[in-house]
Amino acid sequence: MVIDGMKQTSLTDSFEKYRKKTRKEQFLEDMETIIPWKELCEAIEPFYPNPAGAGRRPIGIERMLRIHFLQHWFNLSDPAAEEALYDSRSMRQFVGIDLGEEPAPDETTICKFRHLMEAHNLGGRLFYLVNQYLKEDGSKVSRGTIVDASIINAPSSTKNKKKQRDPDMHQTRKGNQWYFGMKAHIGVDSKTKLIHSVVATPANVHDSVILGDLLHGDESRVWGDSAYAGQGGVIAEHAPRAKDFTNKKGSRNVTLSDRDRAKNRNKSKVRAKVEHLFGVMKGQFGFTKVRYKGLDKNAHHLFTSCALVNLVMAKKTLLRRQRLLIQA
Repeated sequence: MVIDGMKQTSLTDSFEKYRKKTRKEQFLEDMETIIPWKELCEAIEPFYPNPAGAGRRPIGIERMLRIHFLQHWFNLSDPAAEEALYDSRSMRQFVGIDLGEEPAPDETTICKFRHLMEAHNLGGRLFYLVNQYLKEDGSKVSRGTIVDASIINAPSSTKNKKKQRDPDMHQTRKGNQWYFGMKAHIGVDSKTKLIHSVVATPANVHDSVILGDLLHGDESRVWGDSAYAGQGGVIAEHAPRAKDFTNKKGSRNVTLSDRDRAKNRNKSKVRAKVEHLFGVMKGQFGFTKVRYKGLDKNAHHLFTSCALVNLVMAKKTLLRRQRLLIQA
């Protein structure tokens, strides 16, 4: 592997006779193969410090981007990312660090790169570029969209310097349980199961308010849970050719008929696909709590996470196509 013009080598490879490749190593090898590094680095380059002059030469963009992605995949803070690079051989190999030649970037360097990404909203740009890459590779958006939202919790404690909770976060009730934080709204392609639209809001914003922003306009069908019931007018405005396949909602005075319940069950078989993506985001990446203060920083984290979720969802297809190209 060559990163920033430098090939990583390790003397330990010769002595580890019974070493077994871990799932983490296999995952990182797969990501190494399928991510369009050149295009993503080119998007960051205009905003990155110029290495010209007598000052300290900045660490290469691709190396810092790899660390940034490790933070998302393994839910690492800036200090934890530095610690992990010293602790994990597979992570060092992925980033291209040989501790016999150089130290790992420190937490301040990692933090500054993250702030640069946030300041220029590069998470949204990466999300767009990844989707363009997947589209060019054959993962085209179909005519069906599944919409859904999920709460990302934030600390509700006021035991901090300002004695207050994050003013950008709000509370909402789901069932009998109260939650405090932000909400991730996504629009998902019903065929490829890839995220094509993302919106971040405080948790108290109702799912249906964001519905129009999650549609690309060419849909023929729109699926959603009962939170989107009664939004046929919004669907007609933003996707004129789309049929409303959102679940019907009962009330205290009007209960759903057996036929309506059966229809909801059939709709949910399609709508349930979106849970897989939140499963990757929350279960695999660990993005169940906001890491930063303020909606903008966490929205940036969400956009980058969605780009990486799409790559994970398309991983098998991308690897298979690359193997076919090599064989050809």
